[in-house]
Amino acid sequence: MERTPSQLVRDFCAAFSRLDVEEVMAYFSDEPVYHNMPGPAAVGTQAVRQTLKRFLGSWQATEWEVLNMAEAGNVVFAERIDRSDVAGKHVDLPCVGVFEIVDGKISVWRDYFDLATYTKGLT
Repeated sequence: MERTPSQLVRDFCAAFSRLDVEEVMAYFSDEPVYHNMPGPAAVGTQAVRQTLKRFLGSWQATEWEVLNMAEAGNVVFAERIDRSDVAGKHVDLPCVGVFEIVDGKISVWRDYFDLATYTKGLT
């Protein structure tokens, strides 16, 4: 049975705790877009993979707590707190991810958060 868009996003968020780039990449369509809103969008499989490697390669641990989720057709909004250990520091980052699902895969992922919250946690 195919996962609902909401279940796909829940599973995707849980996968980050294993810090495995290829496991996370398996959730994406063939031509994904990941836009971490404070920066430029990563377009295409290789660009998304490289972006995720930068994050996951620097994290010692992460757990994403999904606080609220809303689904409308193929779009899922996930309010989260991303709890990550980075370079010996712990950061709790409130954010909202917007996911567009096509054929059971993430086609577009946009994350909205306050970059100052993240950088302050690293100091």
